Amino acid sequence: MQYIPNILFLIILVLGIGFFTKNIKKLFRNIKLGRDIDRTDNKPLRWRNMAKIALGQYKMVKRPISGILHVVVYVGFIIINIEVLEIIIDGLFGTHRIFGFLGGFYDFLIGSFEILAFLVFVAVVIFWIRRNVIRIKRFLNPEMKGWPKMDGNLILYFEMVLMTLFLVMNAADLQLQILGADHYASESGLVGAFPISQYIAPLFEGMSESSLIILERGAWWVHIIGILVFLNYLYYSKHLHILLAFPNTWYAKLKPKGELDNLDAVTKEVMLMMDPNADPFAAPAEDEGDPEKFGASDVLDLNWVQLMNSYSCTECGRCTSECPANQTGKKLSPRKIMMDTRDRLEDVSKNIDQNGNFQPDGKQLLDDYISKEELWACTTCNACVEACPIGIDPLSIILDMRRYMVMEESAAPSDLNNAMTNIENNGAPWPFNQMDRANWINES
Repeated sequence: MQYIPNILFLIILVLGIGFFTKNIKKLFRNIKLGRDIDRTDNKPLRWRNMAKIALGQYKMVKRPISGILHVVVYVGFIIINIEVLEIIIDGLFGTHRIFGFLGGFYDFLIGSFEILAFLVFVAVVIFWIRRNVIRIKRFLNPEMKGWPKMDGNLILYFEMVLMTLFLVMNAADLQLQILGADHYASESGLVGAFPISQYIAPLFEGMSESSLIILERGAWWVHIIGILVFLNYLYYSKHLHILLAFPNTWYAKLKPKGELDNLDAVTKEVMLMMDPNADPFAAPAEDEGDPEKFGASDVLDLNWVQLMNSYSCTECGRCTSECPANQTGKKLSPRKIMMDTRDRLEDVSKNIDQNGNFQPDGKQLLDDYISKEELWACTTCNACVEACPIGIDPLSIILDMRRYMVMEESAAPSDLNNAMTNIENNGAPWPFNQMDRANWINES
């Protein structure tokens, strides 16, 4: 009978990690649906970017209030979860504070965890107030209604509950050690330092030893189950960036932000035209297959880095708040571009799960998720790319979809069509013959 809790814990742990592994495999599969692209150049710079942006939170603190609060939550949540290792060992082998033999260093660790847990709780409360009481504008955009808003709040509630359970567990544990309860008390004195939970422990002074054990064990079980639930919730949440921020910054574009990528198919055609030895009447190779689509109309036309970007988006709205088109009342929201891309990719994923491979469903990213009006509202200023704390590039998706509209559908706005026609005919976007360009000099 004494091994039943350990067996139960093992089953819960295996189920939690197994389901998480299944979701991560699906995540990788979905990302790999994108076109291949090589982003392995200049590895030293990529490692530096990842260390500075993802690990060091360099771009987060450009907005000091939310940035510092985020750093507190980020550091606190990661460090506090180091204790999960001890919880897992205790759960599997029925021990209690297995690392207590570390003595003073263990006291320092537990004390640090408690202070960080308290700071995380405070920061999360402030985040909740900013979202729901102060109602900061970037959290009120149309794309943030419904599930996105609920998801943002659910994460905050998750973190508040987990931090509270951690402190309550320690407070009850402290009280049991003081009472000298079996399995909790140590001949060498208190195991662990409790700078925060020592102020909670007096609330439990009148409780019996058995009630305290139920309280401590209950908080312990709910805390570890809550962590496993939170871990598996990540796949369905905007907080997937906790895992993807690191590869996202490593694979981010290193070229100057204003530099556009050339389409390989167009580059090959131009090189062939410029090759004096090429035979213009030669038949195409038989194994070339279907011609490559120009630009992108659906998620399968995007590259895998763009798809990873969509999963990495934390919906913070910094990109949209910096977007000049959005600020002037246009329909474009770079955050919505990323959210729509992720939503479409999830629909494609469900289609594959049901059919074994993707079956046309009569939908595509263009028009069904993202409108032409949104795409043409973009000024290509790169403000969204610069503002993103983890290097997401909404502009690349916008440009690829514009390319499709122009090169596949000939659906550019009339002003743009006129400019391109003039460039083709006159060598400039203005409707004047090259011989007449300098006539303005003679005008009085």
